[in-house]
Amino acid sequence: MRVRLLLGAFAALAIGAAQAQQWPTKPVRVIVNVAPGGVADVTARVLASRLTDTLGQTFLVENRAGGDGYIGFEAVARAEPDGYTLVYSPGSAVMTAPHVVKRADLDPTKALAPVAATGAVSLYVLLRPGFPAKNFDEFLAYAKASPGKLNYGSAGNGTSPHIAAEVFMREAKIEMNHVPYKGAGPALKDLLGGQIDLAFDPGVGLAAAKDGRLRIVAVAGPVRHPGFPDVPTLDERGIKGVDGGPYFGFYAPAGTPKEVVERLNREVLKVMKEPQVLDRFKALAVNLADPMTPQQFSDYVLAESARYAKLLPELNIGH
Repeated sequence: MRVRLLLGAFAALAIGAAQAQQWPTKPVRVIVNVAPGGVADVTARVLASRLTDTLGQTFLVENRAGGDGYIGFEAVARAEPDGYTLVYSPGSAVMTAPHVVKRADLDPTKALAPVAATGAVSLYVLLRPGFPAKNFDEFLAYAKASPGKLNYGSAGNGTSPHIAAEVFMREAKIEMNHVPYKGAGPALKDLLGGQIDLAFDPGVGLAAAKDGRLRIVAVAGPVRHPGFPDVPTLDERGIKGVDGGPYFGFYAPAGTPKEVVERLNREVLKVMKEPQVLDRFKALAVNLADPMTPQQFSDYVLAESARYAKLLPELNIGH
């Protein structure tokens, strides 16, 4: 009996190893659960293109925006757990939004298997064309003098830009109105059109700030942006705790063979060391994640989820 059990275990291991070795034998669908044009979408496409080249099968990116990330999660949670359907998601959709939009039928931390962390963004305080402030101090003075009159856009309820703006308001003692969008791209479009006053932008609006269509007044992140050396960080201005949120990453349906998850993790970490990928991430001002195994990424996801479960009620988000 013991011999039979051992032989069965060895056979299962051999099948798993063979699956990982053969995978992928057909195209892989990568669902991005935010709108096109945002940093998550752009980085997903950069990585998918390189994985297509290195693994010899097409990694096809498909945007499924809306529902605070859940539309994309549903498509992956329902898929066969065989490594051929993945989701690439901002960390906020996995680790913060579920505390805002509670879905008893779908908990991303249980329905998904973390595969590989990629990077996180700094956020940039961008003002609409014609906003009556030339720098951060003028903006802050204007905001304090106009409580409840300014509208800020975010990539959606419970996203990192939403949380960052709420922390900012608490620390700066100002009051603004939240306008949620289905991603950073649509928020940027309305900011350029003057429909909203400002946004905590994850980097997609930097080109518009560079050519003068928008004004950048502060960085919510650890360091100043090299392209805007005169723009201060919020930390420098004494406003603490405002950041771009947890890491973006790849996830597979729960139950995907461990060997396939580990193989994909290795391949993602490999392409993320390539100069062309690093240059693209740098241009988007994405801060690279420390290399993590699937288990380390899973531990990170659970720890960040627990941290936001405490922070969000303090900010009255989702309550």
